[in-house]
Amino acid sequence: MAGARDEQRPPRQAAEIAMPEATLRGAQAYDLIRREIVSCRILPGARVTEPELMDRFGVGKASLRIALQRLTQSGLVCSIPRHGYRVAPVTAKDVDEIFALRVALEPLAARAAAGRVNRAQLERLEQACRGKMPADVGNQIDFFMEANRSFHMAIAVASGNERLCRTLSGLLDEMTRVVALGFGVQRVRPNIESDHMLLIEHLTAGDADAAEQVARRHVETFRDMTMDKVVASLRATGAPLGPSAHVSNG
Repeated sequence: MAGARDEQRPPRQAAEIAMPEATLRGAQAYDLIRREIVSCRILPGARVTEPELMDRFGVGKASLRIALQRLTQSGLVCSIPRHGYRVAPVTAKDVDEIFALRVALEPLAARAAAGRVNRAQLERLEQACRGKMPADVGNQIDFFMEANRSFHMAIAVASGNERLCRTLSGLLDEMTRVVALGFGVQRVRPNIESDHMLLIEHLTAGDADAAEQVARRHVETFRDMTMDKVVASLRATGAPLGPSAHVSNG
């Protein structure tokens, strides 16, 4: 009886059964395109069309539209009627806002994590930040940012503050595109590992004051480095700087 009922299933129900496959392909297309946008292999402000994306990523129209809908919802692209889509720009204001939150949250996480970290884990993650990089510049930034993100998130997790972890995780995701634009386009690699080692020492020793101080200095130093590189990249690509372009003169 069940087999007979399945054979008589209306076309609309059959389409609903097939929907998970379309959703899966749309999710795969979303992941592919998002990775290219976040790593700035598709530059901020670039205009793209559906045929271009279908050809570049080898995806069908239905899957692509699912992906573009999610990318639009996440703020990474916006629709331009009759002209395709534009990738969201990155401005100096974005750098300011992201790092303003990091400089508030990461010292707090370091203070709370003092004496509670796994030293072997942090040393392993710090070593990954120094690891030999692939030849491709875009992949270098991908590799570095994943290692760096894991290091900072391990400290946040050790703090025991779940809300801080969730907030910082989102910030570090947003920062990936900012760093890729600054350092990837300028073809240089961030050099911040000395702070990592000092931070490990203070965290392991349970020195909350020193850990908080190093964490704050680390974020502030990286903010200045990133701002300089982002502004240089924006100027090189002819993109608008936007407000709050505080650039050092050094």
